Amino acid sequence: MAGKLNKHESKYFNTARLMNQALIQLIGKKEYSFITVKDLCNKAGVNRSTFYLHYETMDDLLGETLAYTSKQFKEKFYGQGSNGEINNLNPLDDMLLISPKYLYPYLNYLRENQKLYLAAMENIDIFKADEYTDNALKEIIFPILEKYRVDESEKKYMLAYYISGTHAVVSEWVKNGCKEDNEFIYKLLLKLIFNGKIESEK
Repeated sequence: MAGKLNKHESKYFNTARLMNQALIQLIGKKEYSFITVKDLCNKAGVNRSTFYLHYETMDDLLGETLAYTSKQFKEKFYGQGSNGEINNLNPLDDMLLISPKYLYPYLNYLRENQKLYLAAMENIDIFKADEYTDNALKEIIFPILEKYRVDESEKKYMLAYYISGTHAVVSEWVKNGCKEDNEFIYKLLLKLIFNGKIESEK
């Protein structure tokens, strides 16, 4: 059957998944710079030779783990069988590009993985963590622009505007330990988008 993993491939990806999950657990307890390959292997239940079969350094694992969590978010956000479309989009007259329905899952995702992203942000030139968050935002905003039928010549600029601004705010939020709740960030973004004015919600 086309696309089906053989036993060796399945074992390889399952081991990689265990190491991704182990790093997420470890990074919640200690700083990334202090996590050793030995720590990782003990947590994942694998030996050092298995680790080096998959990665050259811990930085390679961190990069993969960022991609792993981003993939989990995308699958959770869209849901199975959605064919890459946001389910149950509101009618156009009720929609905002920044709305709790689409923003809150993204904020929860960053809150749950904030230490992982902090580690990446400390090595931004290596991991380019902003690319992972920007791609997640694109997954949220692009379908809404599509439904609004935004002109193709404007779409890339609108995406850049919303993504850059939102990313700057949420990155600072993560660096600050995600202390404020989702509603605070949502209202702050609305203030920025509407030049300090928040329209009353229907």
